[in-house]
Amino acid sequence: MRFQYDSIGDRFVESKTTAAFSAADTHTLLGALDALGGVRGLDTLDLACGYGYNTRLLARGGARRAVGVDISEEMIRLARAHGVIGGDGVGALEAAVGAVRPAGGAAPGAAAEDTGTAPAGAAPTGAAPTEAASVEAASVEAASIEAASIEYLVADAARLPRMGPFDLATAVYLFNHAADRSSLHAMFRSIRANLRDGGRLLAIVPNAGAFPHVDWSPYGVRIVDRVQEGDAPLLKAQFLTQPPADFEFREWAHADFAEAAVEAGFSTVGWQPSRTPPADGARDEAYWTAYRAWPVSSLMTCTA
Repeated sequence: MRFQYDSIGDRFVESKTTAAFSAADTHTLLGALDALGGVRGLDTLDLACGYGYNTRLLARGGARRAVGVDISEEMIRLARAHGVIGGDGVGALEAAVGAVRPAGGAAPGAAAEDTGTAPAGAAPTGAAPTEAASVEAASVEAASIEAASIEYLVADAARLPRMGPFDLATAVYLFNHAADRSSLHAMFRSIRANLRDGGRLLAIVPNAGAFPHVDWSPYGVRIVDRVQEGDAPLLKAQFLTQPPADFEFREWAHADFAEAAVEAGFSTVGWQPSRTPPADGARDEAYWTAYRAWPVSSLMTCTA
């Protein structure tokens, strides 16, 4: 389970940029960041960063420092390969979910998916050459600033080196990969040790108890088996990419996460339901209403 994302590789990128549950996770996370006042000028840590999707969002939001950490060497290789502004569909999803933007407007140079919408930061159709040149120059300058703020590191979240202190940590589907209770608690302790007093942790965590009662296939992921073993059941799942990508994770209860956070020294622990993007032609309100009835994840918020 520890190195499974090394073999998943680019199929994780496909899932992140196309699956509905990922769109809901991004919408939820960005809403939480917006509620905190954004990330401009903050030192930020993105754990289980994968190919750097959320790390780049933090940098685009104006973070002074955005450090992406993942245990998978392949994920970090992909993160570095994507750079800051990549043709990975981030711009289109940001537009759909209301990304936290740097002061001054849209994310510079963000590439859109084939949605019929101009990339964020692109000059409007028919713009004067001088205006288009100014937009392009601003995009290049902002991209350089973002690139300088991003770092990537291969590391185990349960054994993080001291890299901070940070004002904010994000962890999207990190804690469900803790193999046992000891590792789960170690992850929270490592994160707390890297946060300033008063710093925040925003974590997207899976909701337990869905399998076999709920089918998440319409939203891009499927649970295929549940094995009772160890400190928490092992769930065998698939990202519904082409072809599907098999992966495994532990079905920890929210109470297990909260216990680990308190033991690590976090002063507050809270929970928020998953939020969903606005309905559109591809995913109407009935689709998102069904998702909200039993969503894949919830948002865990902790204060150091």
